[in-house]
Amino acid sequence: MKNKEKNLIEAILFSAKEPLDVNTIKSKVKTGTDVLKILYELQQDYLDRGVKLVNLANKWSFRTSEDLSDKLKKEIIIQKKLSKAAIETLAIIAYHQPVTRSEIEEIRGVSFSSGTLEILFELGWVKPNGRKEIPGKPLLYVTTEKFLNHFNINSLEDLPNSDELMAAGLIDSRVDSSIFGTSKFVESEKNENKENIYSNIDDMISDTLTEDK
Repeated sequence: MKNKEKNLIEAILFSAKEPLDVNTIKSKVKTGTDVLKILYELQQDYLDRGVKLVNLANKWSFRTSEDLSDKLKKEIIIQKKLSKAAIETLAIIAYHQPVTRSEIEEIRGVSFSSGTLEILFELGWVKPNGRKEIPGKPLLYVTTEKFLNHFNINSLEDLPNSDELMAAGLIDSRVDSSIFGTSKFVESEKNENKENIYSNIDDMISDTLTEDK
């Protein structure tokens, strides 16, 4: 009978989704069973096994042995698509760098949250690079070597120009090609086409980013 109760307690602990306290285990076995004694016996039984019975915060559960935990670790890389704001911000920095936050917002035509830049910082694609010598001395932002490596670009001079973007179907003939330079935009007057430019090159950047898997 003792072995039957011991096996039952072992099965209860294995099937539990979370650690169990003694009272919870007692409610699932025959009245009068010395649950605590059986738990200590099970703990000894699993002392040299791949899993161990542990007691943490007065709750019992089976855990992987500490000496095996490193061998069972699995790193999972989750890739996510960037938001439209992040893609547009990255494109502006790539073509206009060095550029300030206010200049980015002026080009996009809308303001954006600090979280947008933080995402690009975390990816390692954008970094601060000094301050602009104007009142307030705002930070300047540029792309990094990691940005070039990710997009398989040798240098900023290899960024696609207007002809290449047009040939790829990322912009059309309605866009003033003088806006684009080989490595950055040529100075031009603001017009309503500017916002559309960045919308049209979303795919150029998005194609390198995959959905979660």
